[in-house]
Amino acid sequence: MAPPYETSAAGSESPVPVVTVDVAAASDLITSAGHRYVDVRTEEEMNKGHLRNSLNVPFMFVTPQGREKNPLFVEQFSSLVSKEEHVVVGCQSGKRSELACVDLLEAGFKNVKNMGGGYAAWLDNGFPINTPPHTMY
Repeated sequence: MAPPYETSAAGSESPVPVVTVDVAAASDLITSAGHRYVDVRTEEEMNKGHLRNSLNVPFMFVTPQGREKNPLFVEQFSSLVSKEEHVVVGCQSGKRSELACVDLLEAGFKNVKNMGGGYAAWLDNGFPINTPPHTMY
């Protein structure tokens, strides 16, 4: 049986229910339904490859102490996306983007969906990506 189009994380420990769509549904939303895609991975991760036309607002940064949450995440996201826009949020595996969606929903964003499986699932499905140009030295 095919995975559901949308699932809710209402049964998880999330304080607000996050709608998660599988990667095929996310692709349809981004390519056909006019949803914007915001990648919450680090800049270093984005530089290895990303979805076409994606925006990047890191949810966490890698520091000498480990990963730390971006304290300006919602503010930076708000500067790129309105609270009414339809947005698919993704990361490497789907966990950081789920946490980001919780913060966004709590901040009043109404139409955010988490891309289940993240960039890894996108690659596994063979969907198109942008990769950095190779430099010859």
